[in-house]
Amino acid sequence: MTAPPTTASAQLLGLLARDLAPARLTTEPGPVAAYATDRSGTRPDGEPLAVVHARRTEDVTVVLRHAHELRVPVVPRGAGSGLSGGATAGEGVLVLDLSGMDRILEVSVDDQLAVVEPGVITAELDRAAAAHGLRYAPDPASAALSTIGGNIATNAGGLRCAKYGVTRDSVLGLEAVLADGTVVRTGRRTVKGVTGYDLTALLTGSEGTLAVITSATLRLRPVPVATATLAAYFDSFETAAEASYAIGRAGVVPALAELVDGPVLHAIDPALRERGAALLVVQCDGAGAAAEAAAVARVLAPLAVTVERTEDPAEAEALLAARRLALPALEKLGRPLIEDIAVPRSRLAEAAAEIRAISARHEVPVFTVAHAADGNLHPIIVVDPSLPVLPDAAWEAAGEIFALALRLGGTLTGEHGVGVLKRQWVADELGPAAHALQRRIKDAFDPRGILNPGKSL
Repeated sequence: MTAPPTTASAQLLGLLARDLAPARLTTEPGPVAAYATDRSGTRPDGEPLAVVHARRTEDVTVVLRHAHELRVPVVPRGAGSGLSGGATAGEGVLVLDLSGMDRILEVSVDDQLAVVEPGVITAELDRAAAAHGLRYAPDPASAALSTIGGNIATNAGGLRCAKYGVTRDSVLGLEAVLADGTVVRTGRRTVKGVTGYDLTALLTGSEGTLAVITSATLRLRPVPVATATLAAYFDSFETAAEASYAIGRAGVVPALAELVDGPVLHAIDPALRERGAALLVVQCDGAGAAAEAAAVARVLAPLAVTVERTEDPAEAEALLAARRLALPALEKLGRPLIEDIAVPRSRLAEAAAEIRAISARHEVPVFTVAHAADGNLHPIIVVDPSLPVLPDAAWEAAGEIFALALRLGGTLTGEHGVGVLKRQWVADELGPAAHALQRRIKDAFDPRGILNPGKSL
């Protein structure tokens, strides 16, 4: 149940009703409650105060100017597809919904870039670019529903990270609104540029805690002239992980290398599990795709149970289907707590073995998929969705998985962000001096602490 607005909250709602266009502000408890959580399923205390449905940058400046003055917290939100609780909004919080800012403002073929608003769906940008022989390289598994703004907020990764990098590598510049309503523009339309501090990179991955992104200038790349895809089954996840590392040692940089463990294969289709205890899907692209795929096949053949290869796009999608269906299949089993650690690629197999031991020790089922080429694992703990809170065993297992990542020289989160779910472990990774410095950066951007409070740091 939503509590009555405080004096400041009531004053804010009055100002927003006055200054925003009709239908921009929603205050009815039912519709507002739908904005309390994201795909992580994390439930905050209470429900949000209201929702503003922004359509233009001017809407964002109005909201933040008034919220800053009255010290009312604001949670920016896109599609709500985040997996770490970064878009959750509890009691007394104003939700700033950016999903309606969904225009592709420009696609430049000559400069190979696009200018888009934050609510543009990732896959829609890719389709718009494809009409010009280009593509947006970042390819998160949620591309069909996640927004560009959300991807930038978390520095999202995806299947093609191995060759093309994460979202940050495709962001050239931003328009953003600071906590007090000031509009700033960072970066440029060129690939190179080192004037001043790199505020574009700083805002990318800041999870809405430093500013609200209202447009982005993004790098596009030519659609590869050819692709070749391989799917190999192995008798263990560790063997598959070692095989993925061997691909890099052979001098091949694949566009993607995705690993799926046996329990995930069984959840998707028991017949897949019968083919092996792990599946590795590798895709090479560009003019040398066929030659690179042949080199990969030579690496995999001595280690794998079976290896399939195709250069047909439809067949390639069929080979990738198991990876794309992983999360939907696990969501049918219960509530997934999706972890997102990354370790040095050479320690991927070690990490996988330790995760299985943690699962057994706590008697918590853990299903693992991985972006093998960059060492990014997703150990997914599945719990009973009827439980009001995550059981202690799940939290203990998650804590040990995070500690494992740090011990192996890795990170708590490779692409999903910290949100609220991983915040208690952030200081362990950053160390006290760097953690304190990041808090000072937060204070410089948002001195009154209204932007997505309680997240990230």
